[in-house]
Amino acid sequence: MDDWNVLGGILEDVHAHSTMVGKMWLTLLLVFRMLVLGVAAENVWTDEQDHFACNTQQPGCRNACYDLAFPVSPVRFWVLQVVSVASPSLVYAGHAFYRLRVLEKARRLRKVSLRRYLEQAEAEETKQRIERELKRLERGRQDKAPLRGALLHTYVAHVFTRSAVEVGFMAAQYFLYGIRLYPLFKCRCYPCPEAVDCYVSRPTEKSFFMVFMQFMAALSLILNVLELMNLAYKVVKRRVIQAYADDDEDDDTSKKVSFV
Repeated sequence: MDDWNVLGGILEDVHAHSTMVGKMWLTLLLVFRMLVLGVAAENVWTDEQDHFACNTQQPGCRNACYDLAFPVSPVRFWVLQVVSVASPSLVYAGHAFYRLRVLEKARRLRKVSLRRYLEQAEAEETKQRIERELKRLERGRQDKAPLRGALLHTYVAHVFTRSAVEVGFMAAQYFLYGIRLYPLFKCRCYPCPEAVDCYVSRPTEKSFFMVFMQFMAALSLILNVLELMNLAYKVVKRRVIQAYADDDEDDDTSKKVSFV
């Protein structure tokens, strides 16, 4: 759980630089995936190998059948899935913090420049204007970088990446374990001389967690799609508003020219 706390602390910093849908995705990842995986799923799967029983005394047969039934431990698979899905968000967070430091540095340089102009200004009107600008800079301290330009491109890329990773792990879980576990596992592999019947402990409870983790992954994927649609809507809306503003400026310019 200590490792989860470290990753969770980093992702909480990402929370401040995400959209509303992105914050919902992070909440889903932190609460319904990392917390459930760390608290409940690990306890359910602790006996998967010790209680994997086969009706054979052939040396090495039971281990070979277990390896065939569970090529990767499901808990370790889900840990790798969560870490891989969260990694693009950490890359985006690094870019967001970099942009925030750049903006903060530009704000400090602007304040230094304005104070220098204030000392040199002679007109009272100019001094008042500079003081208002300084007060605006003090009040306008930014806690997060605005989501536009290169940072917006990074955000879209990281949502696409985590969506692709999510789909890949969902498909991998289906091909490795199927939809659910069954109590009886028919094993035919070396060094077993013939077909061996093996029995999985608590298959119903373990199947519940398999379905739950797949459902959470599917829900995360849906949130990623909604986030991309939301970002596309905002970009289109911004461009339409900008286009109307440009048209209004052109109309005003043409009226002034025709009046002259």
